[in-house]
Amino acid sequence: MTTNPRVQTSHGILAGSIDERTGAQSFKGIPFAAPPLGALRWREPQPVESWSGIRLSTQFGPRPMQLALFGDMNFRSPGMSEDCLYLNVWAPATPAATPLPVLVYFYGGGNVAGDSAEPRYDGAALAQHGLVVVTVNYRLSVFGFFAHPELSRTSGYAGSGNYGYLDQAAALGWVQSEIAAFGGDPSRITIAGESAGSISVSAQLLSPIANHRIAGAIASSGSLLGALPAMTLADAEQIGVAIATQASATTLADLHNLSASDLLDATQAYQPQHFCGTIDGYFLPKSPWELYASGAHAQVPLLIGWNSTEVPYQFLLHDHPPTVANYQDAVQAQFGDQAPHLLQHYAARSAAEVVIAATDLSSDLFIGYSTWKWAELHARTNPTYRYLYAHPRPSMRPEFGNAVSGLAGGVIRAEESSTPAPPPPPMAVGAVHSADIEYFMGNLDTNTVYAWDDADTAVSQQMQQIYVNFVTHGDPNGAGIPTWPPVQAGETAQLLRIDSQSQVVPDSHRPRYQLLDTVIGQPAV
Repeated sequence: MTTNPRVQTSHGILAGSIDERTGAQSFKGIPFAAPPLGALRWREPQPVESWSGIRLSTQFGPRPMQLALFGDMNFRSPGMSEDCLYLNVWAPATPAATPLPVLVYFYGGGNVAGDSAEPRYDGAALAQHGLVVVTVNYRLSVFGFFAHPELSRTSGYAGSGNYGYLDQAAALGWVQSEIAAFGGDPSRITIAGESAGSISVSAQLLSPIANHRIAGAIASSGSLLGALPAMTLADAEQIGVAIATQASATTLADLHNLSASDLLDATQAYQPQHFCGTIDGYFLPKSPWELYASGAHAQVPLLIGWNSTEVPYQFLLHDHPPTVANYQDAVQAQFGDQAPHLLQHYAARSAAEVVIAATDLSSDLFIGYSTWKWAELHARTNPTYRYLYAHPRPSMRPEFGNAVSGLAGGVIRAEESSTPAPPPPPMAVGAVHSADIEYFMGNLDTNTVYAWDDADTAVSQQMQQIYVNFVTHGDPNGAGIPTWPPVQAGETAQLLRIDSQSQVVPDSHRPRYQLLDTVIGQPAV
C-alpha cells in the first residue's frame, strides 16, 4: 500500500498519510466550507472552492479563534485562525469490500474552546475496528455563537447566531456527499460528542438543516435541554449588543472591521452560557421543548450517558468545608422552599456523606439532569440506550505530581515551588467530566499524564466495542457487552454502569431527576 493514500473528492484530489500508531489511513485539514473571513464572518458556511492538482492532507488545519480558557487542552493544530473550517478523516488501512458506517465527532469546550486536532479525538483506533471516523472544527465564542439585531436584519431569515451549529451541519452535508470516496456509507452517519459536543448532537437532531442526514446519535454529558440552553433571539441579540459595545463597535460595519483578536478581547468577561444556541427561526425554528413536543427531532437510535462525578462538591459549596451545616446552608440558599425535598433525595448525615451527596447534586445540576431529560424525551419514540460511566482514572504518572485535573480532560500544572502543595480536598470517587473520551475513542496511549494499566485497557476495549456496535447496528449490544435493554418507562428503566466490571442496573436515581423536573421548572412535553 502506498504511504501516501489518495482520494478523489468532488473538489479535488487529497493525499493523506498512514497513522503510525495503528496503520489507519488519515486525511487531515480537509476544507469543508469557504473560509469565514471578511463579509462571511457571521454568515452561514458557504461552499468550499475546488482545487487543482493534489492537496496534501497530512497536517491539521488551524483551530478556531478562542481564548486560553482550559489549560489542559492539548492542541496540535498549527495556530489559531478565523479560517478554521476543516475536518479530518480516518479510514481502515485496508479498504473494505462494502461501505463502512461513519462516526462524526464534535469536540467539547463550552462553545468557547476546543479543536478537532486534540489527540483524544483521533479516529485511528476506531477506524481499525471498521469505522470511518470524522472530527470537525466549528466556530466558537463570538465567532460561532453571536447574535446581533443588524445581523438578523440582513441574514435573509430574520435571525442570527448558531454559526457554529451551522458549521457542523455543513460538515455533515460534506460527509454525506464525500464520505463514499473514503469507504464510508453516507446512509449510516452517526454523530457523537462530549459536553458541548454532546449539546451539539442534541442541537443537530432538532434542526431541519441537519437531522435528515443522521442515522444515529451518541451523547456524552450534555444536552440543549438545560446545559447551554438555547436562548430566544431577543436575549441573544441583547448579549451581542453588549459585546459590541465592549468592543466599541456601534454598527455592523464596525464589527466587521475589528480584528479577530480585538473581538476575542471583548469577550473576556463573558462565560460559556453567553454563547449558546439561538432560537433563530432557521437552524432552530422553535424552542427545543416545542420541537420535541411536535416530534420534529430526528427519529434515530440514541446512545446516551454521563459520568458519575462530573464535577466535585465545590461546584455547590465553593470554598466552604464539606460539613453537614455548610451543605444544608448552600442548598437552602440556592433552592429556598425546595431545599428540604432536595436534602431528602441528596441526603448527608456526615462530612463523608456530604462529599458524596454534594458531588451528586452538583453533577446533576451541572450536566447530569439535562442529559437525563433528553434521554427521557427521546426514549418515548426511539431506541435509547443509557449508560453511567463510573470508572475512575488511575493515578497520574510521577512527573505530573504537582498537577491537578482540569475540566477539559487533561491536567493543569501547578507552579514549581519549594513549598509542598497542600493536600487536595476530599472528593467523591468516580469518573470526572470528560474522562470517558480517551476510553471510548481508544486513545489512552495518546494521554501520557495517567498511569494506565491493564484494567484501563480492558475498559477501553469494551467501550470501543460499544461505539462500534452502535454505529454499525444502532444497538450497542454484542459479544463482550452485558445484555443491555433500551430505556423503558417507569421505575425499572435500565442502564449500563460502565466500570471494571460493567453491569446493567436499575435506574435508582430516577426519583431525584423527577424532583429536579419540579425544582428547575422545565416545560411539560
